[in-house]
Amino acid sequence: MAKVLLVEVDPAVRSVLHACLSEVYAVRSCGTAPEALRAVLDEPFDLMVLDLGLLDLGGMDVLEILRTYSDIPVVVTARHDEREVVRVLAQGADAFLVSPFSGDLLVAKTAAVLRRAVVGAGRRPSGLLRVGGLAVDAAQRRASLDGTDLDLTRKEFDLLEFLAGRPGVVVPRSELFKKVWLRTYRGQRTVDAYLSWLRRKLGESAARPRYLHTVRHAGVKLEAPQPGA
Repeated sequence: MAKVLLVEVDPAVRSVLHACLSEVYAVRSCGTAPEALRAVLDEPFDLMVLDLGLLDLGGMDVLEILRTYSDIPVVVTARHDEREVVRVLAQGADAFLVSPFSGDLLVAKTAAVLRRAVVGAGRRPSGLLRVGGLAVDAAQRRASLDGTDLDLTRKEFDLLEFLAGRPGVVVPRSELFKKVWLRTYRGQRTVDAYLSWLRRKLGESAARPRYLHTVRHAGVKLEAPQPGA
């Protein structure tokens, strides 16, 4: 199930939108800019719904800060004219909804953005990849460790699939960002954050790695653990 972060300043509206989105997604909601920015650092989300009318920090500012360390798809909601829509999309938003709008329209819009995000990754199914007890099914977009399914977000899966297709190969972070995120700048913190989340789900840490190994000044590699490790 996709994870959505809902950022809405109006508590009443937030409650209604949360209820609508929760029928389809796992939803976390908040009403301030600091909460939103911290949430994206705390855990990975597949999509953010962002109210442009935040009171403590403008939605445009949140979007600008967010794009320095995350490529999470963003659906912006606001009461603005066409010029503002163009400005928001240029700033890095993926879609725009003009208030008022129905819950059904919001769900449809978020679903469309998530579909585009998967297609935009430009990744073709490549069969079943196995690295030790780790199995990655690219066609079904499922991964398991020692027979137990892993609950991965879209980008976590993309990152794991990319590394699993190159077992034992040290991949620079810049290449990971270019190939997995399809971007060529400001990628270090994004890659490190997702590696940290992925390690947590694999039951390991940077200090005590089993599958994901950091090679200093070189990059990251994924390989099967040695016997007894």
